[in-house]
Amino acid sequence: MNRVVDWLLEPSQPAVRYLALRDLIDGTSRGELEEARRAIADRGWANNILSKQKQGGNWLDNEDGLYRPKYLSTNWKLLLLSDLGVTREDPRIAKSCSLWMETYARADGGFDTPGTESSEHCLVGNTARALIKFGYADDHRVGSALDLLVSTQKEDGGWHCFPSPTGTIDAWEGMSAFAAYPRQKWTRGMKAAAERGAEFFLERRLYRQGSRYDPWLRFHFPYHYYYDILVGLEFTSALGYGGDGRLKPALSRLRRKRREDGRWELDAVHPDFRDERWPRWRSKYEKNYAPLSLEPAGRPSKMITLRALTILKRIGEFD
Repeated sequence: MNRVVDWLLEPSQPAVRYLALRDLIDGTSRGELEEARRAIADRGWANNILSKQKQGGNWLDNEDGLYRPKYLSTNWKLLLLSDLGVTREDPRIAKSCSLWMETYARADGGFDTPGTESSEHCLVGNTARALIKFGYADDHRVGSALDLLVSTQKEDGGWHCFPSPTGTIDAWEGMSAFAAYPRQKWTRGMKAAAERGAEFFLERRLYRQGSRYDPWLRFHFPYHYYYDILVGLEFTSALGYGGDGRLKPALSRLRRKRREDGRWELDAVHPDFRDERWPRWRSKYEKNYAPLSLEPAGRPSKMITLRALTILKRIGEFD
């Protein structure tokens, strides 16, 4: 284990180092943690992304509402940067988030791309989660977005990114937003929604919904708006459900996917539609979406290993 942790703590990727110190290493001093956090934007992945930012806070001149082309435009860069540990204290992040919120905020209290009247679940959950991680938990637009998630939850406890009377575990974004939001700020409605949402996923063992869907069983990063069981294990364990017996199948798969050297691999880069049973989706995604990846698929991954070990630590299997 020490060799794996040492690998994560290497200075070449300060984002991974910071997150490992924060989430895996007990007793890390505040000074060491702050020093590691300040280094995130100086070199490595976050620095590479931020170095290409335009003066206005966006990334591409030909963007469609900060959202397209997927996954190279501002929306996707900000989601990724939020997962790497940078915050609004970096003025470049603050500038982009100001543009993002101004462009995406909707009258119903949520977020969506320009030209829409009402908000769409995936965008609400993803944007709220990222803004919370960036340090905007006290912004009224974040609070209203979470309230909208509460009010749009389906009767079965799930959500859906498209009109539907029932939810789907593919719409995980609301749960991850609640998991990121400080507990002391939760309303009763948020607490109830998180509990109902957790039950929705636990009932399905994080992956059982209709026919087998192989991408849910592979590990990815960045995950954009896609779901897999590693994503499910992240928010359920963060919300305190790591000991629920219904997570056993997903946790067993997590353990089995661990390499002999103690690391995990990045299985695939989204869009991940290599399953031949889904030819319509495969054709659509191959032609219209540009992959965004930090690490090569099929190789040991620092981000996947970090996320996997964080989950195991939450359930008492990390030492």
